[in-house]
Amino acid sequence: MLIPILVFLVVYFFIATELIDKTIAALIGAGIMIGFHLVGYEEALHAIDLNVLFLLIGMMVVVNTLTDTGVFEWLAIQLARAAKGNGLVIVIFFMVLTAVLSAFLDNVTTVILMAPITILLCQLLEIPAAPILIMEAVFSNIGGTATLVGDPPNILIGSQTHLSFNDFLINLSPPVIISMILLLGLLALLFRKNTRTTEQTRKRIEQSRPEKAILQPVVLKKSLLIFGLILAGFFGGRALDIEPGIIALAGAMLMVLVCGKDIHHSLVHVEWNTILFFSGLFMMIAALEHAHVFEAMGEFILHICNGNLMATALTILWFSAIASAIVDNIPLVMAMIPLVKGIIPVFAQQMGISDEALIHAQIAEPLLWSLALGACFGGNGTLVGASANVVIAQVANRNGCKVTFGSFTKYGFPFMLISLLVGSAYIYLRYFMN
Repeated sequence: MLIPILVFLVVYFFIATELIDKTIAALIGAGIMIGFHLVGYEEALHAIDLNVLFLLIGMMVVVNTLTDTGVFEWLAIQLARAAKGNGLVIVIFFMVLTAVLSAFLDNVTTVILMAPITILLCQLLEIPAAPILIMEAVFSNIGGTATLVGDPPNILIGSQTHLSFNDFLINLSPPVIISMILLLGLLALLFRKNTRTTEQTRKRIEQSRPEKAILQPVVLKKSLLIFGLILAGFFGGRALDIEPGIIALAGAMLMVLVCGKDIHHSLVHVEWNTILFFSGLFMMIAALEHAHVFEAMGEFILHICNGNLMATALTILWFSAIASAIVDNIPLVMAMIPLVKGIIPVFAQQMGISDEALIHAQIAEPLLWSLALGACFGGNGTLVGASANVVIAQVANRNGCKVTFGSFTKYGFPFMLISLLVGSAYIYLRYFMN
């Protein structure tokens, strides 16, 4: 168990300090894990979440196709005009929009769609884009916490515990809404100076003509039609048992075909370094799972809580949050769900409860919602905590807006702590107040 932990910590050091490009560090780390037989090659490959990778590739192709039409420039100008050039109003509006979209799409899709519009708006308003992009990733993770489909950890929890869309919405939306209100207030204080625009900039926005931004009107109509089908697929895919990754990838290829785009041109604009980074990270975490690192951590939680349900729920919340800030929250939740399901009967026996409905309401729900809140909110702690963070950093860096591990943590970690405090208070008040 010690060797894979040491390898992971060394790789994580290079990712955090950026002494080596994070994609190179992750792939070398994966190579060491496999080369020294800390995890089998087949097991490491099986650990790569193709649904996440297909979703990323597909949506990157879709966004690239839409970008060529000029629709993002048109939307950016329209929004700037609607807000009369007020940078802070636009930033707050974008955060709310990002959170709402993330609740009904997944957060990776949301940031891929929002990032290009945000960069263009910031250029238009002459305000720094990097901090705003970071906050979009943060709010996408918060908004995605509210529903079954908003964040990959929730999808995993829902699929393995048979909790419904309404269960997630009813139980998780209250702490999400409270967190958003508090964080929007803090954001307004932090960004009030950075988002100020000049009188000259505001006049230029008022005189702008959004219709001039549309370069390919025919392609735009076709691509928006296909994009609508992709969104419909995301919403209906769960009922049909079709993963969003294959919907995004198939939809992207259909868009390339219908719009007459060159496939080589479309694939060139995919952030392949992001795809390879996730592949390396998934394989490294597979080695930690193979060594039963997460199971040992879970047993440690049970030991220190000494059979106290409230202490166990709050420990799961904070442990999953801190762990999610260090490793991607998808494999972490995959390892934690069996642990949580395993300790539910222990508490049921200890509390003398045999009725299934009571076990679910009094024991299972506090533990499962604690896991969901911790994993989703905890993804904001660092750059590698959630898929949306990595994606938005790559998009930002490619457009000349430097987002580093340190700059992300500077904003993300305090916001994570505030949302976790809200989540802790919610779990206590809702399930343990009496």
